Amino acid sequence: MLGQLKAVIFDMDGVLINSEPLWRKAMIKGFTSLGLNFTEDDCRKTMGKRFPEVVSYWLNYYKLTSVNAKDFENRVMNLLYDLIETEGKVIEGIPELFDFCLTKKIKTGLATSSSSQLMNQVLKKISLTDQINVTVSSEFMTYGKPHPEVFLACANQLGVAASKCIVIEDSLNGVIAAKAAEMKVIAVPDEEHKQINKFVVADYNLNSMHEVLDVFKTFWD
Repeated sequence: MLGQLKAVIFDMDGVLINSEPLWRKAMIKGFTSLGLNFTEDDCRKTMGKRFPEVVSYWLNYYKLTSVNAKDFENRVMNLLYDLIETEGKVIEGIPELFDFCLTKKIKTGLATSSSSQLMNQVLKKISLTDQINVTVSSEFMTYGKPHPEVFLACANQLGVAASKCIVIEDSLNGVIAAKAAEMKVIAVPDEEHKQINKFVVADYNLNSMHEVLDVFKTFWD
């Protein structure tokens, strides 16, 4: 039962903040500048992965050997930072979830594929910097999602066994990573991904953070 759990671990992009469409905007602008007909569908193919891995994948796919991967990555990230500042908004229902966790003394963690710099910018933007007990980026880890390393590291820093953690994710890579860590997982995919059959591996498939709160209340109230 969820009432036996001790910590909630949040993904960031698409869970705490509406950054997935902002990522797509920045990526499309960046890859289009290389002469590619890059689409939103292309962006979704690597959803949940670390951005250096995304860049490497597409540069290799299109055999763009003359492009400096790090320079290109920095250009796209600068576009994203600007978009986060101008268009970034907290996901509806997230403040209420954190209030609930605080009231019930449930530990909270953040485990993201995004860089530490972006993570810190997002938390400041949506005023959650002081409300999360532990924040972990997989930026410099050996593996990214769908490997469970970032979730296991977050649980370790929280001082909570993996089996006592529940993860909130919006991407299939993230859900797979959480299950591989032997954690419970709630999937809250966006409208475009709700019909993906593979999300059945999650313990719960919900439509909003308000529904997540309703589930939490059922077990922790």
